[in-house]
Amino acid sequence: MEFTKLTELELPAAFDAHVHLRDGEMSQLVTPTIRQGGVNQVYVMPNLVPPVTTVQQCLEYRDRLKAIEPNVDYLMSLYLHESITPDVVREAKKAGITGVKSYPAGVTTNSSSGVISYEAFYPVFAEMEKQNMILNLHGEVPSTPSHAKVEKEGLLLLSSTQSPLFCLHSPPCTKAAALAAVRACGPTVAGTITAHHLSLVIDDWAGDPFCFCKPVAKTPEDRDALLQAVVRSEGRFFLGTDSAPHDQGKKRGRTRWRRGIYAGDAVGYVLDALEKGVARGVVREEEISLEGLEGFFGGGEEVLPGEE
Repeated sequence: MEFTKLTELELPAAFDAHVHLRDGEMSQLVTPTIRQGGVNQVYVMPNLVPPVTTVQQCLEYRDRLKAIEPNVDYLMSLYLHESITPDVVREAKKAGITGVKSYPAGVTTNSSSGVISYEAFYPVFAEMEKQNMILNLHGEVPSTPSHAKVEKEGLLLLSSTQSPLFCLHSPPCTKAAALAAVRACGPTVAGTITAHHLSLVIDDWAGDPFCFCKPVAKTPEDRDALLQAVVRSEGRFFLGTDSAPHDQGKKRGRTRWRRGIYAGDAVGYVLDALEKGVARGVVREEEISLEGLEGFFGGGEEVLPGEE
């Protein structure tokens, strides 16, 4: 396959392991774009306002999404909260909910109800393991005087290296150190990579709010490491766009920029980034295969637990 000379490439519909579809009018706008972008299965994040902390809320949210676009498979998650108990985990599993998302308090959009200490949730995690459910970790901790938030990605994930739970690293891997953190963990830990972090670097977002997201794009070296991980993933990395739509008029705020990029055409963005990576010599053309692309875009079929 001569990747750089291809004008047409046929791939199965993709699985996006990290999307924010919001609710209300915004959800009505963005949910129909899922299939338009070449995706037919998505893992939906629960950080709405209020957060999705009960099975009933989660199922009602899924019903609202299905009413907008019924031809998408919505994998749903609960927001890790003090109200989540082992009984709730069992109820969620029975209802077909895929996992639970952990947000450390105060680190990202709508995370004010997030976790301060994990010790109280050990019984919850034990029950999730029994039920073969996914624990999604937002791998970021609040800034301290000695560490800016931009450098904190991956530290939370490193603390989970001994856990038998299946974890998806979320927010996505955006730098070489985060990739190394995933690889250092056991085989039940995987990482997601966005489309936009394969193209954007610091200079792109520093002066443009429409390129600004959290976690922010890093250095060209980090971007290139992500491109290499796409083609050398060995089942450890796959697509998770972290698509996070914001109202265009509010994206550039008076006091701060809204964090988030919506990648509605994610498959095309990834292929474009790979083509440019080949041209720069970051990845070799012979490394890019249909099998490898199908694994990255359809990683959910291989790594989600409990699948037959």
